[in-house]
Amino acid sequence: MKVVILAGGLGTRFSEESQFKPKPMIEIGGMPILWHIMKEYSYYGFNEFVICAGYKQDIIKNWFANYNLRKNDITFDFRSGINQPMIHYQHSEPWVVTIVDTGIHTMTGGRIKRIQPYIGNEPFMMTYGDGVCDVDIAKLVEFHKNHGKLATLTAVTLAQEKGVLVLENNTVRAFREKRRADGTTINAGYMVLQPEIFDYLDGDDTVFEQGPMERLAAEGQLMSYRHNGYWQCMDTKHERDILDELLAQGIAPWKKWRD
Repeated sequence: MKVVILAGGLGTRFSEESQFKPKPMIEIGGMPILWHIMKEYSYYGFNEFVICAGYKQDIIKNWFANYNLRKNDITFDFRSGINQPMIHYQHSEPWVVTIVDTGIHTMTGGRIKRIQPYIGNEPFMMTYGDGVCDVDIAKLVEFHKNHGKLATLTAVTLAQEKGVLVLENNTVRAFREKRRADGTTINAGYMVLQPEIFDYLDGDDTVFEQGPMERLAAEGQLMSYRHNGYWQCMDTKHERDILDELLAQGIAPWKKWRD
């Protein structure tokens, strides 16, 4: 099963770095967050990726073009006049990575529609290129297969950050500390989709999270996989710093693989 990663947006909320590179290429722990997401899937045996690129796509393509140079010991032998590097002790992942230009201003549904030729008539996974998670992807896929619907999204609850007021006729009757149940349940990505999903997508202006998902929900074809573990989106420098610090301390919940 292939993994589709949306990585083509402008990332305007993180302009400190996204003005120079696509947000999925912003590094945490010395590697792009895109790489971390791919490592999550690879840990569960999913090694075929379709990356929906757009904004500054050349940076993504060049990064993967030089991946062997980053990951392995290299010998360059110039005596023959042919610049053909010799790779020692292959450490690269067994990935097949297809990078597709899905346009700079294309919406999420339009990006997914554009990669249809690379998916064919098979189920696939899809997530966003700016969030990490410790969801058990094998169990997520099993859940999707068992319910038989067209789409599954991973649902997480964002914790309430403030204390909670209990009101009655505008009078504060009680004040208590926040609980997890007070938070808002959101779509965290990490989806599994049947190929019929392409029939719900039109042109580049299609926002997947609006019309298509609303239609899927109305038809009873959208299921949620509740995840009570870790999930973090990287929309700001502060959130990037949080992820960086977890990696530096060796306690990053999403990092299940060994270096």
